[in-house]
Amino acid sequence: MSELPSYTPPKVWKWDSSNGGKFANINRPVAGATHEKELPVGDHPFQLYSLATPNGVKVTIMLEELLALGHTEAEYDAYLINIGEGQQFGSDFVAANPNSKIPALVDRSTATPTRVFESGAILMYLAEKFGEFLPEDPSKRAECMSWLFWQMGSAPYLGGGFGHFYAYAPMKIEYCIDRFAMEVKRQLDVLDQNLADRRFLCGDDYNISDIAVYPWYGALVIHNIYDAQEFLDVSSYKNVVRWAREVEERPAVSRGRRVNRTWGPEELRVPERHSATDFK
Repeated sequence: MSELPSYTPPKVWKWDSSNGGKFANINRPVAGATHEKELPVGDHPFQLYSLATPNGVKVTIMLEELLALGHTEAEYDAYLINIGEGQQFGSDFVAANPNSKIPALVDRSTATPTRVFESGAILMYLAEKFGEFLPEDPSKRAECMSWLFWQMGSAPYLGGGFGHFYAYAPMKIEYCIDRFAMEVKRQLDVLDQNLADRRFLCGDDYNISDIAVYPWYGALVIHNIYDAQEFLDVSSYKNVVRWAREVEERPAVSRGRRVNRTWGPEELRVPERHSATDFK
């Protein structure tokens, strides 16, 4: 391993606003709004404020899956939050999610509007509200919840750890890349071994654990996020690749991936979604 410059941490850390690579302009060590900004409100029961990152895609897939099952009460308006421009720090968005991260969901069908933030919490909220994609049997439900929380705890190592140091950091640091590449490959192996004798993460039935894991690890093995397919040898995780391709073939997944998307081929972009006709 190459030698790194020696660094001695100060007794008290101080923020250097210029340090942080690609996202230095939106990262900060304090919470709260930076400006007043009213969020739009549409006509549907659910108001989603998001972006088609892996965490955002989880929720749009879930909503499209519910609509595909005939749950018209799951109709939603999806408004774009451009995190590169700092829109997540607007006053109304912070009121919907004090953590200033997408996605944020507001359920206006309740007596008073209900805010739900954190993608895993939104999946659980919708699954319980509509009685879908969450097993009723206690043992099967526990398995589903275990994989859901596995994803919530593991993905930061993929995105904030490996993705940051491999693709976005202002310099390539061998130790950091090696540390997080090792962990991501371990996680892929966890998934690959689990899927060796299971169609989906929990068995034969597709549920919110698949919806949560697919946008991160499915995208890693079949869409080359971070341009790291070759580096991580993702094709060797054949069970993960097989599972990810089957999930992606679902029509609701195809629609959900397009919502709040502002990059890639024009025909795959639906920056705002207000009805099924927006996909035409």
